[in-house]
Amino acid sequence: MTKKHAPFDHVEILVVDDEEDIVELISYNLEKEGFAVQKAYNGEDALKSVRESRPKLIILDLMLPGIQGLEVSRTIRNSADLADIPIVMLTAKGEEIDKIIGLEMGADDYITKPFSIRELIARVRAVLRRSETIHRAEDSDVFTCRNLKIDYTSYTVTIKGDAVDISPTEYKLLKFLSQHPGRVYTRDQLLDRVWGDEAFVEPRTVDVHIRRLRTHIEEDLSQPYFIQTVRGVGYKFADCD
Repeated sequence: MTKKHAPFDHVEILVVDDEEDIVELISYNLEKEGFAVQKAYNGEDALKSVRESRPKLIILDLMLPGIQGLEVSRTIRNSADLADIPIVMLTAKGEEIDKIIGLEMGADDYITKPFSIRELIARVRAVLRRSETIHRAEDSDVFTCRNLKIDYTSYTVTIKGDAVDISPTEYKLLKFLSQHPGRVYTRDQLLDRVWGDEAFVEPRTVDVHIRRLRTHIEEDLSQPYFIQTVRGVGYKFADCD
């Protein structure tokens, strides 16, 4: 009987941690699930491995010898040919501010030690699925989720087939979030990605536009589905799958 391969068979994942036991534990379990694993124990080797083999995902410890994990993440996000590689940060730093900093430095997910290996693998799969969805959305002319439809070529938004009248900035915000479903963005990140170099724009501006956008596309403003608030961090678009 021919073996049926899992969706992520042989997908390459780079595991970066200065504790060899943790690297071996994660690698063993990822390989059991069909992933191909690369290993690095410091920031320098991690960056070298990323540049040479361009893995599909990186599991990255923050407290590394030499180049720290946050700097590794920043370097990857600032490299045009590497910036879209998903990063799952794995760290003993569990305070809310640490999580916010990690997300601001480009993490797609953030897991604190001690951790459940089953949860880690589940999150790895979720991040990989989101990454595939993002690439499909960026290549697509039309986005649909439940009763929401966005036509990126005609710059139109409809709910249940009815056209929605939103401002250019609200459209840019909706387009960006919908093309990156499931990914959490801080207010500062949204200001950078959506508003760009516009002057005199404060982080609270994001909240104002989110509220306005929700009035157009959400059925229940008390429990929004499409644009969700991640307490203490920022906002994300729903995982429509």
